[in-house]
Amino acid sequence: MPAVISSGNEGLDIILKGGLPSRRLYLVEGAPGSGKTTLALQFLREGVRVGEKALYITLSETREELAAVGVSHGWNIEDFDIFEFSSASDIFGDGREQSILHPWEMELNETIRLIQDEVERVQPKRVVFDSLSEMRLLAQDPLRYRRQVLALKQFFSGRDSTVLLIDDMTGSADERDAHLHSLCHGVITLERLTLDFGAARRRMQVQKLRGVDFTAGYHDFTIRKGGIEIYPRLIASTHHSSFSGDVTPSGVLEFDNLLGGGPRRGTSVLLTGPAGSGKTTIALQYLFAACERGEPCTVYEFDERIGTLIERANAFSLDLRPHIDSGLLVIEQNDPAEISPGEFAAKVRREVEDRKTRMIVIDSLNGYMAAMPQEQHLILQMHELLSYLSQKGVLTFLINPQLGLVGSMATNLNISYIADAVVLLRFFEAEGRIRKAVSVIKNRGGAHEDTIRELRIDDQGVRVGEPLSRFRGILTGTPEYLGQLDPLMEDRNGDS
Repeated sequence: MPAVISSGNEGLDIILKGGLPSRRLYLVEGAPGSGKTTLALQFLREGVRVGEKALYITLSETREELAAVGVSHGWNIEDFDIFEFSSASDIFGDGREQSILHPWEMELNETIRLIQDEVERVQPKRVVFDSLSEMRLLAQDPLRYRRQVLALKQFFSGRDSTVLLIDDMTGSADERDAHLHSLCHGVITLERLTLDFGAARRRMQVQKLRGVDFTAGYHDFTIRKGGIEIYPRLIASTHHSSFSGDVTPSGVLEFDNLLGGGPRRGTSVLLTGPAGSGKTTIALQYLFAACERGEPCTVYEFDERIGTLIERANAFSLDLRPHIDSGLLVIEQNDPAEISPGEFAAKVRREVEDRKTRMIVIDSLNGYMAAMPQEQHLILQMHELLSYLSQKGVLTFLINPQLGLVGSMATNLNISYIADAVVLLRFFEAEGRIRKAVSVIKNRGGAHEDTIRELRIDDQGVRVGEPLSRFRGILTGTPEYLGQLDPLMEDRNGDS
């Protein structure tokens, strides 16, 4: 079995279960702008880091263009050899004047000979060949092109070199010759997707890798200063940890009693209701109590500004600032137009595994959904993320706004079935006042009350009243209370 070498990209190595088998030929394909050159440079830089000779053979880009890519990432391309055909006339020795010699002006056989001579001279451990589209242009015939690629493979097969062939996937599928996949030991495909709004999204997949049980499917990635950052697809079943499934109190006994003493570790709680009904404040109440116990917590804010969230918490006697300053609480603002679900899942993993966070709030699911145009994929990704958090013993609060303030309220995201507990908030009318009601629809973690209680959120924090009966119109979305006034939380003394 050949040794396994690092690709130079941490995320890709995880997907490949360690790296690339050495002394093999690999194809990296993708449309222009998908990140092929950056990934290839990372591959060569890793070789230089471990003391290996590296060679970049370019038929399509000049040294100056490669240098510009390197500078954008803070890299120095002088660390490895670069062989460009714009200066290949130095090698011909046939008396011609020194001039720029473009690939299409050369005979294909001569091109291959020059490549082989340069490899013989450098004796590299890692080689990047950029790109096959120029070689396809020189061949002008699919059969001849295929023979030359096969000749390249045979040339490198007797050498201690790991080779990346770059293909920009220009032309039709027939012109690109899908048979090329069978000639290579592995195929990595990079894609760039342009959405109707927001930044372009990038994803990659390993189409084949002989003899390796790699992680199949699409993986999101971004190109930042420092190279490509790949976010391996989350597989929850591979992340199980032992934890105690004890209840998590909020500091408001009456609210905890609705959930049989409180939500349990490793479960998810969906807070659903119309805007202004108190969903975020209830989540903040649990968050504040956890921070007071010294537990690390994280809030992913998609809708509100962080400053607004802190000011709102202060208005309800929940001072979050000391916990933010101490590092116990992290509130992260996310722009749904700029972040992919894979990147978001990677952020959550870092918080759980590096900072040991015990409670996570996602506010809101509408904002998260905006980060992904395909809803059916969103449900699958959210299900996998919640399964992962459950395996890690993290309590997760999901805030799901409903459409409309009154009437038959609906949501554009049917996610209640994957949550372990569902808390429903409603406005109701009684004695000429608009009030709030809270009830628990389900709780997989244990018993729960089936009563409807009044909810009051003011400068005294979150308060829950006595069970209420004799409602009319609960299922229509416009409940009206017709019972006695005694259970209602009246402001009789001006301080309640």
